[in-house]
Amino acid sequence: MYPKPYRSSILAFFGSICSFAVAQPVDVVPVRSEAVQRTSLLPGELMPYQRVSLHARANGFVERVLVDRGSLVRQGQLLATIVAPELKAQTAEAESRVQSAEAMQAEAEARLAGLEATYERLKAASLTPGAIAGLELLQAEKNAEAARAAVRSAESTIKAAQAAMQAMKQSEAYLNLVAPFSGIITERFAHPGALVGPGNAAMGPMLELEQVSRLRLIVPVPEASVSSVRRGARVPFIVPAYPGRTFNGTVARLDRSLDPKTRTMAVELDVVNSRNDLSPGMYPQVSWPAAGGVASLLVPSTAIVTTTERTFVIRVVDERAEWVNVRRGTAAGELVEVLGELSAGDLVVRRATDEMREGTRLQVRRAK
Repeated sequence: MYPKPYRSSILAFFGSICSFAVAQPVDVVPVRSEAVQRTSLLPGELMPYQRVSLHARANGFVERVLVDRGSLVRQGQLLATIVAPELKAQTAEAESRVQSAEAMQAEAEARLAGLEATYERLKAASLTPGAIAGLELLQAEKNAEAARAAVRSAESTIKAAQAAMQAMKQSEAYLNLVAPFSGIITERFAHPGALVGPGNAAMGPMLELEQVSRLRLIVPVPEASVSSVRRGARVPFIVPAYPGRTFNGTVARLDRSLDPKTRTMAVELDVVNSRNDLSPGMYPQVSWPAAGGVASLLVPSTAIVTTTERTFVIRVVDERAEWVNVRRGTAAGELVEVLGELSAGDLVVRRATDEMREGTRLQVRRAK
């Protein structure tokens, strides 16, 4: 029996003779050199597109709150009502002032009509010499002009009273709290009977409203990746709440200023959230594109063989198999970046296995 080293040499020798005798048909592909777009995972934070604290605009007591935390509301929807008895009394007083001014105007117009009629009669009578004194006609004319001024004053009084009444009615409209935009109620602070008002700082807001059908994704981009920021670019991201699912955002706003402490620039992405799957406060992982693409060597994933000892591809040299050690890199679709002693254009076996021993004679066929 031959010693073990000699047995290996003999087996390799006979294997080479067999491989010389029978060429194994294989499909080969050339190693490609292309620019691979690299990405880095950056943390981000989802924020509501709009957020507002809804305060009472008039002093009063909460009568009804028609929504609660989690309620979806539409723009212009009534959210709460407030009662203010003194405001209603002031509105009634303003309406009474308008009516009083209108009555004064009617009285002034009636007096003006009488004085103008008197003046016209005297004027007609003055055409007859000696029928009427000139002073009496002048006095009648002055009385008519004073009556006209009184009518104009009454009209101005009516306008001022009507403006005051409209202001009071507008104040009454403030007793109804409505949604300024469509969204979701995230906080409720007021309950029926509570005293609220614009000057009641201790009370704070009545409700918190957030727009969630559209979100802002804020990403702190490192200084090294700032040059890759492109307005309008679509950027994918994932969230822990939906494993295996990818969302997208569009670069919309750039801070254009780096934080001196973290050396990052805040970039805002607009995220469409029509199904309300995403929520403000989530921390997604954003696949941010690196600056520029780097030329890399690419081969099909099936061309890479991984064993317990090594990772390699089988290169065809003079119609024989040659194992070339490589390291895997970034995946680019069906291709994989490889790092090793390869060159662009080298032919490698498309579907390689470790059973295709080094030195095996190959019958090359170009893969389509």
